[in-house]
Amino acid sequence: MGKIRILLADDHVVLREGTRELLEREEDMEVVAEAGDGEEAVRLASRQRPDVAIMDISMPRLNGIEATRQIKAINPATAVLVLTAYDDDQYIFALLEAGAAGYLLKDVHAQELVRAVRAVHAGESVLHPAVARKVINRFARPAEKSEEEKEAGQLTERELEILKLAAKGMSNREIAHALFLSIRTVQAHLTNIFNKMGVGSRTKAVIKGLREGWLTLQDTVREADFEG
Repeated sequence: MGKIRILLADDHVVLREGTRELLEREEDMEVVAEAGDGEEAVRLASRQRPDVAIMDISMPRLNGIEATRQIKAINPATAVLVLTAYDDDQYIFALLEAGAAGYLLKDVHAQELVRAVRAVHAGESVLHPAVARKVINRFARPAEKSEEEKEAGQLTERELEILKLAAKGMSNREIAHALFLSIRTVQAHLTNIFNKMGVGSRTKAVIKGLREGWLTLQDTVREADFEG
């Protein structure tokens, strides 16, 4: 297995240097490029094709939202992990819509960031607990699902079961263990779920499930937990 190739995009040089040093202590990670503004981030992402882009929001020349949108258009395989001081609703939902796979605040511990990089690289979504609450509160619909809503999902019982576990923040490995399946089988089910729902990530699948009423607040009882 090759190393996870990472692009750092942040206009604070000291923070970039500290993040680089932190990540490159890990045997499975290497920082292949650094950008001090959004335009440079897009240019380097196009050239380097990183596995993960760690992106701030507030940057010169092009903000993190538009940079994320352009990077995902150029190379959909690059997972964008937002690392920022801002938890405003407008930023959160704009970045998730732009295709970000994760959204962390800069108060996270070092190992939380390391775990998040591995998670988004594995196709999972990572939300800071404060951000997860905002997503849940915005889209959760506690009302009983209608027959039309149930039919609209077109998910099998197993697929819905996996979607609910993903909504709790469980990793592919945890889902596989809970359902006595292989990780490969879980990944295949998630691919089918994304195709049926017309989405490209766990985050968007959960958001759509909440918005459409296929998931309820009860289904998201376990929020992202980086402490345990």
